[in-house]
Amino acid sequence: MGLFDIFKKKPVEQVVAPVKEKKPRTPKVKEPIKELTEKEKATAAGEPYVQILSMDVDPENINAGSFDLDYNDKFILNLIRAGYKMRDDDTDYDILDRWWVEICRNTVLAVYEQSIAGEPEHRDLRKMNSKDIGNGRTEVS
Repeated sequence: MGLFDIFKKKPVEQVVAPVKEKKPRTPKVKEPIKELTEKEKATAAGEPYVQILSMDVDPENINAGSFDLDYNDKFILNLIRAGYKMRDDDTDYDILDRWWVEICRNTVLAVYEQSIAGEPEHRDLRKMNSKDIGNGRTEVS
């Protein structure tokens, strides 16, 4: 190699980089936006919340049953301010039960007052009429 050979173009070796296979893109899955329940909305807004979730009736005794109530802390605080907390050791359940009993009592009293007032649709709510229709059969209404 001569002195001037350094100025000559040398052949460029082509180096081919290995081609990486592209992985198929998986779309990003957005988590669904959780819809707030009515209780969560009320609680977030600082509002009281109470709702009847279910009612059970004893099939052996139609006059016996129970209600399942859902409520938030703001509702209990309102009951406490309204005087439903009687003792220092009252639980939320005690306070709520006192309120529920009063709601039921007021409903019964309203129906009773209407029956006393003589409104036909509320008079003798549990009265049954029976009529003998012969052959040992009775019609009950």
